[in-house]
Amino acid sequence: MRRHNLGTVLGHVHRAGRISRAELTARMGLNRSTIAGLVTELESLGLAEQVKPSGTRISAGRPSVDVRTRAGAYVLATDVRVDGLTVARVGIGGAVEARATGPIPSSHDPQAIGDSVVELMRLVVKDVKDDAALVGIGVSVPGIIRAEDGLVRFAPNLGWLDVPFAEILAERIATPGRPVLGNDADLGALAEHLRGAGVGVDDLIYLSGEVGVGAGVIVGGRPLEGSGGYAGEIGHLPFTPDGKLCHCGSRGCWETEIGAPAIALAVGCPPDRVAALGEFLEGVKEAPPELRAVGRNLGRGLAAAVNLLNPRVVVLGGYLRALYPLVSEDVNDGLGAHALTAPRELVKVSVPGLGGDSVLLGAAELAFGALLSDPVACLASACHDVESVLAS
Repeated sequence: MRRHNLGTVLGHVHRAGRISRAELTARMGLNRSTIAGLVTELESLGLAEQVKPSGTRISAGRPSVDVRTRAGAYVLATDVRVDGLTVARVGIGGAVEARATGPIPSSHDPQAIGDSVVELMRLVVKDVKDDAALVGIGVSVPGIIRAEDGLVRFAPNLGWLDVPFAEILAERIATPGRPVLGNDADLGALAEHLRGAGVGVDDLIYLSGEVGVGAGVIVGGRPLEGSGGYAGEIGHLPFTPDGKLCHCGSRGCWETEIGAPAIALAVGCPPDRVAALGEFLEGVKEAPPELRAVGRNLGRGLAAAVNLLNPRVVVLGGYLRALYPLVSEDVNDGLGAHALTAPRELVKVSVPGLGGDSVLLGAAELAFGALLSDPVACLASACHDVESVLAS
């Protein structure tokens, strides 16, 4: 029970960054001496520290001490996209301490991608402090992931079918515990719910708009996973009968109308520059009719999601983040024309509060899971010499 409480306290501090002991006492329903003891133990583990209270004192008596994170643990987060790779070292508290980006092998060969990921990891751990512990590795992949073992069942835009990517990485990274994988949209939803546009919101959809389109869904404050963890493949809902051929093999999927290829075609972005589509969109001053049509298709599809799931917030990530300001009226017109009035009145369409880091920070939160579950056991098996682990 004490280890459970220790992880719960750490979770509150991790998500808040800084929180008073009085607030921890109120949230957890434990007495002050128990909270004080748990915080002291986190201090001894190098995960937190007690500091003078911040802000204005509003009540009589001794002000409560604040607790904030300390850089004693970090994770490595990886975002595998069709158009590139990003790896970050993320400290307890969710701060990105270092990052590296690179191209993805054009072949999309899983073994080659594994090699590239490790090369980027070497870059972000070069200046890590000697007393900091690597406590997890989280990886985002744009595909259907079997959570129990990190098998990528299907990632059509990478051309992957039943690829054991967690195992491929584990063969290259000899740390305790294997890397944990998650779907990109699910991880974007997790991060936006905890730290971004969905803080305090229990019903949220995060739409990941890359080459493909997926959705991460939070319902009642918890992720919607489905029986096998495969829920959220919204981009493959039938949208246009006998429409364009999709990477999944079907025709007329929603992502063929709003994904990166459709956006690029609408704005005249050359096929060889799709990887820089976000920058290309930033240079567009006024949306041409073709792009406004993409916006209406986005709104029409969102209407189906709103009618089905009744979210409070819809967050548009990936390339949709740059698209939305250009076609917001068209998106809202499509949504308004097809969504039922009651759920439409409740929903807000938003860009990510975390900018372009939603998915990356979601991968980090996934990797912190073991530490937040049992800090003592996790640190006992953590890696303190990561450079040697990643050495060739």
